[in-house]
Amino acid sequence: MCFSQENDNTALLKILLSKYYANEKPIVKNRLQLLGFYCNKAPNNEEVLEVINNHELLKKNSAAIKKQIDITIQENWDKEFEILFTNQNQYLKSKVQNCYSLEEFQKVSSAHTQNNQRLMIVSKPMYFATNYCLVKVAFYRNVEHNSGSYFLFEKINGIWTIKETLNEWNT
Repeated sequence: MCFSQENDNTALLKILLSKYYANEKPIVKNRLQLLGFYCNKAPNNEEVLEVINNHELLKKNSAAIKKQIDITIQENWDKEFEILFTNQNQYLKSKVQNCYSLEEFQKVSSAHTQNNQRLMIVSKPMYFATNYCLVKVAFYRNVEHNSGSYFLFEKINGIWTIKETLNEWNT
């Protein structure tokens, strides 16, 4: 089960990275990376309750989703990065490069005065009803203009796909 979920996490991560890094340029010759990836899985908090209350499928599975709210988790994306980028997906890796801690991101972005760097933060996936998963993606900047949304994934014929984007927000 653990290995299967790790593979599912990797598949979900690949979809999200491919979606958001699609327009980013590969990082070569010290080119400034505008989109960074946060190393840790963001914990799921009570914010997901609002998402549940506004969606019928999520309401029906609210007990399973609520069990996965845990602000104390301390997990990272290392295993999924290793699976995703060892001997495969090298073009995507040239765009993503490595992940950052918050401190590393702030150091890199403060070194450049353009304020155009963003940090992509992906929550720990919440699986429910066998073939569904809910994942929050947020973008942090040292200046305003933060944003985010939840993605509802469905596994169809063994392949994860984005079914809906929920609760989009920005500041």
